[in-house]
Amino acid sequence: MSHPLLPIHRDRIAAELADLATFSDPPSPGVTRVLFSAPDLAARNWLQGRFREEGLEVRPDAVGNLFARWIGEDPDLPAVATGSHIDAVPHSGCFDGTVGVLGALEAFRALRESGFQPKRSLEIVVFSAEEPTRFGISCLGSRALAGRLRPEDLEALRDEAGTSFAELREGAGLGHLPLAELAPPRYAAFLELHIEQGPLLEREGTAIGAVEAIAAPAAYRIRWEGAAGHAGTLLMPDRRDALAGAAEGILAVERAAKESGSCDTVATVGQIAVSPGALNSVAGSASFGIDLRDIDRARRERVASAIHEAFEEIARRRHLELAWEAIYEDPPAVCDPGLVVQILESAGRFGLRARRMISRAYHDSLFLARLCPIAMIFIPCRNGRSHCPEEYSSPAEIEAGVRVLADCLRGLAS
Repeated sequence: MSHPLLPIHRDRIAAELADLATFSDPPSPGVTRVLFSAPDLAARNWLQGRFREEGLEVRPDAVGNLFARWIGEDPDLPAVATGSHIDAVPHSGCFDGTVGVLGALEAFRALRESGFQPKRSLEIVVFSAEEPTRFGISCLGSRALAGRLRPEDLEALRDEAGTSFAELREGAGLGHLPLAELAPPRYAAFLELHIEQGPLLEREGTAIGAVEAIAAPAAYRIRWEGAAGHAGTLLMPDRRDALAGAAEGILAVERAAKESGSCDTVATVGQIAVSPGALNSVAGSASFGIDLRDIDRARRERVASAIHEAFEEIARRRHLELAWEAIYEDPPAVCDPGLVVQILESAGRFGLRARRMISRAYHDSLFLARLCPIAMIFIPCRNGRSHCPEEYSSPAEIEAGVRVLADCLRGLAS
């Protein structure tokens, strides 16, 4: 069945992305928009205005997820949803997440301008706190929708300043919405448009990535306890140097990932804290976090076990005490094969080069996969860079992604 070419206005998307980027904490260049901060609340209000201008029915939920619905001819049918997030890690770019939100809005406009009337309702979801900046938990809003965060978990959250999630929620005007009444949405499908945050599409000259699976991280908090001492007087045979043990442990993390047998396994230690932290003191304690990701949960668990065993051996040999805490161990997600094919076929109709691929970054779609069939549409980003001011996708690249998204939504909602 042929359809008219949808009227996608790339200049409008570019202008709105630029407008949204102005809602940011300093410094610039770069965007900093943290959950329930003043820029985040202002951006939410601005975005709701854009939704209402298009006649969408807007509502928030108890954790700050925002929903904008185009009511279909049969509103009792499960809706087809799309969307992403607008929060941004400190000093980042203006395309991560926002392309999936403003691109979804442009897709709705294009469908409406073409005369399309959906049978199923169409809904844009703006997920709350996809980034872990405020509470150290990624995908807070989608986790809550999928039942991975209970009301008591949310009520226990505190940011680094000691401010509770309840206080922030109240300040955002959401206190009247009980956390206990947060209910998962009923969707027929969910599609997320996103920049790749990697170099493959640009390197190959490919316009569209149809994501087949989303790697999920396990996160662990590790603490090494030894004995602090004077760097000059504590002799080497007598030392219980926590930092030396931690350093050996970090290399064990890297080695276990490399020896997994798959390039889909990645493991990272990105920060470390040392006490007392003086140049002339032997470290009495050291702690770090591990981010371990794979699209294969069983393989990820084997790697985690290998790391844990290596740490225990290091601790025994160095006479250290070891504490290992799992922060979360999220399951990877497999995208719906039919939706993946639909994305590839849509790209083909528009003469866009497309490929199947894996998402190695975390996305809200990972948790929506617990509720309905999902897939993701990737577009290139310059040099694969993200979470930095240099993050960039061109208007033409964004237009291509929006065109494929709109075409898929048209088919799913008909």
